[in-house]
Amino acid sequence: MKEIVKDIGFRVKELREISNVTSQEIAKELNIDEEEYTLYENGEKDIPVSILYEIAQKLGVDMGLLVSGEETRMNIFHVTRAGKGRFVEKRKGYECESVADRFINKKAETLIVTVEPKEEKPPKNSHLGQEYNYVIEGSLKLYIHDHEIILNKGDSIFFDSSYEHAMQALNGKEAKFLAVII
Repeated sequence: MKEIVKDIGFRVKELREISNVTSQEIAKELNIDEEEYTLYENGEKDIPVSILYEIAQKLGVDMGLLVSGEETRMNIFHVTRAGKGRFVEKRKGYECESVADRFINKKAETLIVTVEPKEEKPPKNSHLGQEYNYVIEGSLKLYIHDHEIILNKGDSIFFDSSYEHAMQALNGKEAKFLAVII
C-alpha cells in the first residue's frame, strides 16, 4: 500500500516538474495547503481521488497515467473484467477501483467505491465538475453541502461536486457504488 502511494506521488511530482509548474502554483489551483500538497508528492499521504483527478486535468493527462505509470492506449474501447480494475486509493474504510484507466482522452473517471461502516461522520471533499453515484450494494448517507441524503441499492444521484461531499455506509454494512466523475 505505501509503495503505491509513493509511486503515485513520484509520478505526480515528476509530471508537475516536467510541466514547469511549481508546487505552490498547483496547491493554490487545488485550493489546498502547499505543505499538504508536498506530503502527497512525497508519498507521505494518500492523494484523494478527487485531487488526483484535478491534478491530471491541470497537467493535461489521463488519471490512469498517474495511477499506473502507463500511457493510456485504448481509443475504441476498454474492457475491465470483474475485480480487475486498477487500485486508485485505499485508506481506512474507503477503497476505490478504477474501471476504465486505459482508455485515452476520457471525458470522465469511473470508479467502484467501497465504503466500510463507521460511526463517525466522514471528512468531506470537493472537486471541480460533476459526479454521478449509483449504489450497487448496501445503503449510503451522502453529505452534500448542507444536505444529508440516504441512498439504497439501485438508487442514484447526480450532483455538482464543487460542493463539499462525503459518503458514509449505513446499517453496519459495507456499501459499494459506481462513481462517475465528470
